[in-house]
Amino acid sequence: MRRIYPDIQDNPDIVQAYAYPEGRPWLRLNMVSSADGAAWLDGRSGGLSSKGDKRIFQTLRGLADVIVAGAATVRKEKYGPVPPREWWAQIRRGRPEVPPIAVITRSLDLDLDGELFTSAPSRTIVITCEAAPHERRKTAAERSDLIVAGEQGVDLRRAVAALHDRGLTRVLCEGGPRVNAQLSAGGLVDELCLTISPLLVGGGAARIQNGEPAQTALELSQVLEEEGVLFCKYTREQSHDRPDTEPDTEPDTEPDSGA
Repeated sequence: MRRIYPDIQDNPDIVQAYAYPEGRPWLRLNMVSSADGAAWLDGRSGGLSSKGDKRIFQTLRGLADVIVAGAATVRKEKYGPVPPREWWAQIRRGRPEVPPIAVITRSLDLDLDGELFTSAPSRTIVITCEAAPHERRKTAAERSDLIVAGEQGVDLRRAVAALHDRGLTRVLCEGGPRVNAQLSAGGLVDELCLTISPLLVGGGAARIQNGEPAQTALELSQVLEEEGVLFCKYTREQSHDRPDTEPDTEPDTEPDSGA
């Protein structure tokens, strides 16, 4: 792997390249897309991945306090517990050996008897709303760390604040596209890590953001390359700081397709 922007360097330190800024909460999106913008191939993102992408994916997970994903992504990508990795020991010093996964779901349509809830080294977090089915909420509270954020739909600003209250301030979001769009519309995204696969897909695949319009000005801060795959890191322009007040519009009641 080599860095080609802002300067050229062979075999850069990947952990240093993706280190979180100190002294402030930070929310990053990590997504992969084809050269023509498709967020998946044959229904899953793995078909767009590469060895380098997998290496960066694991690095980002190791650096994070919490991994956030929408329920549809958890189901489609068959999420399980995050396995401990020996090389994470140094970068996770003083924190649990693995970050918890936080699942965003309005309907609580999750396999609460699955390994993600029964075998996770760090207790899985479920983020839902008041309108979720009562019996499912009761079961979810038994099997997970339950966060109720919002009335009819999940309020992502309140959800992120609840994660921060638990000391989980280095937030890594792995999608899906609708969750990404709502985080962006809410002014909550600080960074986008985007892997661009040298592949044309076409068809009806979603983009990495798919939902309500959102305009977040970004600055390109880094580009790595390996075997034709580009690993781009964009950060929000400093003039576009996260708003301190609630947005004027309510977020979509369905944070992720099928959630």
